[in-house]
Amino acid sequence: MATRRAFLVALGAMAAACTRAFAVPFRRAKLMAVPTYRVYFGTDTSKGVAKGIYRATFNATTGELTQMGLAAETEQPSFLALGPASARRMLYAVNESGNAVISYHMKGQAGDLQRAGQVSSGTAGPCYLSLDATGHTAYTANYAGGGVSSYRVQPDGTLSAPVDQVNYKDAARYGVNGPNAARQDGPHPHSATISPDNRFMVVCDLGHDRISIFEIDGEPGKLETDEPHLFSNNRPGSGPRHIAFHPNQRWVYGVNELDSTIDHYLWTATHASNAQALLTLAGPPVKTIAASFAGKSTAAEIAIAPNGYFVYVSNRGEDSLVVFTIDQATGALTELQRISCGGKTPRHFTLDPTGNWVLCGNMDGGGVTVFRRDGGTGRLSGPVSSLAVPGPMFTLFA
Repeated sequence: MATRRAFLVALGAMAAACTRAFAVPFRRAKLMAVPTYRVYFGTDTSKGVAKGIYRATFNATTGELTQMGLAAETEQPSFLALGPASARRMLYAVNESGNAVISYHMKGQAGDLQRAGQVSSGTAGPCYLSLDATGHTAYTANYAGGGVSSYRVQPDGTLSAPVDQVNYKDAARYGVNGPNAARQDGPHPHSATISPDNRFMVVCDLGHDRISIFEIDGEPGKLETDEPHLFSNNRPGSGPRHIAFHPNQRWVYGVNELDSTIDHYLWTATHASNAQALLTLAGPPVKTIAASFAGKSTAAEIAIAPNGYFVYVSNRGEDSLVVFTIDQATGALTELQRISCGGKTPRHFTLDPTGNWVLCGNMDGGGVTVFRRDGGTGRLSGPVSSLAVPGPMFTLFA
């Protein structure tokens, strides 16, 4: 038989339980950190407005760029690259008009750049900079001088003087000028891309309509240059500019500046002591500009989505970003979308670390525009935001 005391005890327990049950929903939810990234912009200082390398903060939730500031004053930093993650993080920049490569320490939370060293680019007009996967070697493609240079990354993070140099003016080895007299008056290496397995360097020579491949020597800064391996798309005047490796490491897509096309190549490489790599055309070229466009336009940048389903290209003149789907069985491209870049002369664009956004640098107007990217469909929408960066030539997340 229940007593009055037992009833009161049970009633108190029920009240405490109800208090706990109803208190939980009213607890303050833990706030999630907004993913933000530091972004650096190399700029065109030749017009007297831009001063060098700028930095900003990117909000990967909203797509907004904020906190614009000058990170380092320098001349014509047209291409940037990061050193490996370490206690002493480095950023490297080519000085295209000064024929130099500059090393910077990245300082503090703000990301100020402190100059740590400067070396010659070897030949004139460095326009591209890459580091190998070990972080021990750097390479430049020197457009105006017609050469490629390699460097050792020294213990303090700065670069050595050029270790090896390739002279593309040796016509017997690297070919002759293309038919476009205004743009192909000599060799013009436009990129020096490292293969995903870190065994080869691939150079696009706009002036000679050739792509050359060099084996990377085991010693930092050394290249195997005795027997250059040259490849052509068999279209004189196309002007190879940049390439992008597909995540499957079997397909390579090359964007040609002068005839505004994309080539699809098959990539194969041997594993012998004297390793070689081969590019084989896998189909006809794909135009990057619309058939109805009647003005002058040149293709610029190319990038592949992280999942390998889409290719993105920019056109200067048509001032567009174009999306292509990749057939996962054959690698063939089909145009999916063409969208205005939101400015003028989209020299360079890049996907953010989340893959949800594309930042497009419009060198001659419009600053940097931000587009939302649908990871499922590959389509772009926007611009959803923009930032007034003077003469943006390159965008780098750090």
